[in-house]
Amino acid sequence: MFELRTLLLFLAAGLALNVTPGPDMLYVAARSTGEGRRAGIVSALGIGAGTLVHIAALALGLSALLRTVPAAYDAVRYAGAAYLVWLGLRALLRRGARRDAAAVPPASLGRIFRQGVVTNVLNPKVALFFLAFLPQFVDPSRGSAVAQTVALGLLFDTTGTIVNVLVALAASRAAAFLKRGRAGDVLERVTGGVFVLLGMRLAFARR
Repeated sequence: MFELRTLLLFLAAGLALNVTPGPDMLYVAARSTGEGRRAGIVSALGIGAGTLVHIAALALGLSALLRTVPAAYDAVRYAGAAYLVWLGLRALLRRGARRDAAAVPPASLGRIFRQGVVTNVLNPKVALFFLAFLPQFVDPSRGSAVAQTVALGLLFDTTGTIVNVLVALAASRAAAFLKRGRAGDVLERVTGGVFVLLGMRLAFARR
């Protein structure tokens, strides 16, 4: 379906983009430092699952709607921003309450996975990125454009998930040395702060 040269170029470009720090990577790192390795890995898998929604949307032409209808783009953007801010404030308030109360059980892995999915799906910039990036490597003369789009999207999603899992492992390992006493409390507050900042960044970012 793809020429070897085109596929290698796509892999190189995709890997370069995946290792560039962005909202998804920061989200995974924050989860890993705040709630541990398993939470970070599950967050990475949730983001990967959310990316599947964007791939399907691009294949169906829905991503073009976000680009051409400002109201639709803004609605998704503000919903995603509000969700991230809510997660951050919830984390900050919960962590602060631990000083005077028994430890609050960490979020279940199922909930963390769902939050990763929602965080990614409600980021319209991901949809617009796929709309701008993937078609550059699609050649209609070599078969179905939809099939090529889906195949490239899955390949990009796979490499991105691997990168995020490695980030989760590295961040959780580093946090393990610091997560003692006051340092642990600071790390947990930083986690909530990162979520709030990501939400604000998404809310006020230009298209």
